[in-house]
Amino acid sequence: MSDKSGKSEQRLSVLKTYKLYVGGKFPRSESGRVYEVTDSKGNWLANAPRSSRKDARDAVVAARKAFAGWSGATAYNRGQILYRVAEMLEGRREQFTAEVAAAEGVSRGRAAARVDAAVDRWVWYAGWSDKVAQIAGSSNPVAGPYFNLSTPEPTGVVAVLAPQESSFLGLVSVIAPAVVTGNTVVLVASERAPLPALSLGEVLATSDLPGGVVNVLSGRTAELGAPLAAHQDVNALDLAGASADPELAKELETAAADNLKRVLRPAAGTDWAADPGTERLLAFLETKTVWHPTGV
Repeated sequence: MSDKSGKSEQRLSVLKTYKLYVGGKFPRSESGRVYEVTDSKGNWLANAPRSSRKDARDAVVAARKAFAGWSGATAYNRGQILYRVAEMLEGRREQFTAEVAAAEGVSRGRAAARVDAAVDRWVWYAGWSDKVAQIAGSSNPVAGPYFNLSTPEPTGVVAVLAPQESSFLGLVSVIAPAVVTGNTVVLVASERAPLPALSLGEVLATSDLPGGVVNVLSGRTAELGAPLAAHQDVNALDLAGASADPELAKELETAAADNLKRVLRPAAGTDWAADPGTERLLAFLETKTVWHPTGV
């Protein structure tokens, strides 16, 4: 760019300010704190909000408020909404590729492959929405004039610590199965690489996903994990983001035992690119069994 005299002018980039995603809105952290996010070489990328305990509590309130409507939606409707999210992720492919490349220190080609795998995985889980009941439910034989039917139901509010090392594929691998089965989620983004998670919040906000179904926090994993593990209105806990820190994982498991939360603790070094199977799809489901007399 040059002015009328022909002298060139230097243009300053408009740097992005990332925010939390809670209850369908984009608040700043209640504490007003931020922390520096760098790429794999230590170069500054952005400032991310450093969530507080109050932010975590607010996210749980939003998730609980959204649970009745989301769990009560038909499985087909949930699948269609997740598919719409995948369409929007595809439209932001270049943005996520750049963020993954910076976060994970890989080439753009490899980052693009990981983004494609993440979008494909989101679609894969969307397709399970109206099929999971066939593998998690059953008609049970009984010795008497009764029908005995078992059906899966969502656990409730799930606190998820996102994987630290896989900033987008791992992120999708922990959110999508919990949401598609009717749970609502409070997500703690990767502490080192939170930008793909915060950008995902922007996608969710403009999709058909109701506000509060997924809530995204960024900050210190240990600082946010503790209040979520101890929260009496959180029903389950996914420790994917603490798998490399056995002491932290043990502390959070102990806190979760206070109200008998269901806890998923994957092994350290999980290969998020591997076939996910149905383990996570079934991890946060409860089984309701109904007895009903047969007609005459």
